[in-house]
Amino acid sequence: MRKEVSMNRTHTNGELRLSDVNKKVTLLGWVAKRRNFGSLVFIDLRDRSGITQLVFDETSSEAIKEVRNEYILEVEGTVHERKDKNPNLETGEIEVVVDKVEIINSAKTTPLIIADETDALEDTRLKYRYLDLRRPIMQKKLLMRHAITKSLRGYLDDHGFVEIETPVLGKSTPEGARDYLVPSRVHPGCFYALPQSPQLFKQLLMISGFERYYQFARCFRDEDLRADRQTDFTQLDMEMSFLSDVEIQTMMEEMLAKLMKDVKGLDIPTPFLRLSYEEAMNRYGSDKPDNRFGMELQEITDIFTDCGFQVFKDCIAKGGSIKAVVVPDKADMTRKEIDKITELAKKNGAKGLVTLKYMHEEISGSIVKFLTEKELNALKETLALKENDLILIVSDAWETTCNVLGALRNHFGTVLGLKKKDEFSFLWVTDFPMFEYSEEDGRYYAKHHPFTRPKQEDMKYIDEDPSKVHAIAYDVVLNGYELGGGSLRIYDSKMQEKMFEVMGFTEEQIHERFGFFVDAFQYGTPPHGGLAFGLDRIAMILSESDSIRDVIAFPKNANAKCPMSDAPTPVDPQQLEELHIKIDNE
Repeated sequence: MRKEVSMNRTHTNGELRLSDVNKKVTLLGWVAKRRNFGSLVFIDLRDRSGITQLVFDETSSEAIKEVRNEYILEVEGTVHERKDKNPNLETGEIEVVVDKVEIINSAKTTPLIIADETDALEDTRLKYRYLDLRRPIMQKKLLMRHAITKSLRGYLDDHGFVEIETPVLGKSTPEGARDYLVPSRVHPGCFYALPQSPQLFKQLLMISGFERYYQFARCFRDEDLRADRQTDFTQLDMEMSFLSDVEIQTMMEEMLAKLMKDVKGLDIPTPFLRLSYEEAMNRYGSDKPDNRFGMELQEITDIFTDCGFQVFKDCIAKGGSIKAVVVPDKADMTRKEIDKITELAKKNGAKGLVTLKYMHEEISGSIVKFLTEKELNALKETLALKENDLILIVSDAWETTCNVLGALRNHFGTVLGLKKKDEFSFLWVTDFPMFEYSEEDGRYYAKHHPFTRPKQEDMKYIDEDPSKVHAIAYDVVLNGYELGGGSLRIYDSKMQEKMFEVMGFTEEQIHERFGFFVDAFQYGTPPHGGLAFGLDRIAMILSESDSIRDVIAFPKNANAKCPMSDAPTPVDPQQLEELHIKIDNE
């Protein structure tokens, strides 16, 4: 039986320096590496703070002859200056000559290398996540996430915000993404929903008179996963009374500037660039544009008003849009490469993709025979073509054209190495459409959520053409990622009823889904607005990670499963019986 250890640690493994030479120290940690040199044994001892090199001579090395990587040791010794200094370690100028060692715990051979560079596949990393998190690079990411949280909380605490928790078990409202449902044992056949956001509750807190609220809220959405999305995630949720949209945005810019200074040591310019939704789509083909590089979309519809190319002719007749993106130095792409980007275009909704090449001061491509000299010259001038340019053209409904070329622009931004991870460009996208129409359902849906305040000047369109109504909504974007979104909220009960009416809700449906919320509007609702930031996404970008999973301690994989715990799993039939649930396996 292993004896109890005192663990009177004097220093961490990342803090000893030359100024500590000759000090007697006690260290604890994991064996990161062992090296034998004759009678001397060197061990790198690791903890969260870093690594210290230990030296064992022939008298002390006997005690560690069985020690392997990931054993936990307690050592006592004296700090010495290293002869062979290691500039890659913060402690690389010193070492500890060990006088006494205690093996605290042993370890099996690990299924993955505990180092910054590992050859383990992601599923292996997630299955043994507790080992993956020992890797210094992973610990740095989570420590940065902690620093991000600390900075944001500090700003909000200093500006009159109150941190308040809202319920995790709430009411299902079938708008937006699918809910995760939780069955009630004491109310058979009834279900709670895990929150997709604290939206209703934070607005109720404004009605309650708290004026400024925040919460690092756990949120849940049953949706398909990707590199920057998880089923359960954390957002910094905020709501403010008696502030305009510009005042809210200015405050958020201050908070983000403080964050970048605290965490990255960078001074970022404020105010941020502001783009309307329409401008962002027209220029970048995205409502979350990455403006670290050019290659902006260019409108070329007017060039082809009398075009002989039938596809362009039909597009214009239907009121569509023809746009182009110029990719520099890519006119030499092979047919196979062109086919691949054509497939990417189709994947994003295009019926087809026109590709032209500019070489030797001439435009070539399959449709050139349908174009006049005047049209070709106009293309050269409008697009400011340079030698070896590749021209990508899409003609379709405006939104489709923008989305397709935006996806292609984003693709080539990556291919050409134009997205620098150490460059950070913030901007606002504003003036979103209030509604979007579903042909499938034959009704309007709120583009953000039904509690967003419409622009007063657009209310004249609300009955005849709701698609013309814009919302006082705003998204903050960083490097092509939406960091957060928000809006001013409706605070007038009649306007809220009108929004529900446009979306086709009956009085009964309104009462059933939102009755408690709508009732509260009758008791003096202040003008208010808010915003929520995706904390995981912020941490991903600032830590220069490729996946959001790298900044979440225990994430799900792409199949929404936890390889470590194997969740979700079947449960005991007795539990189902208590919840009045039967499983249909057919």
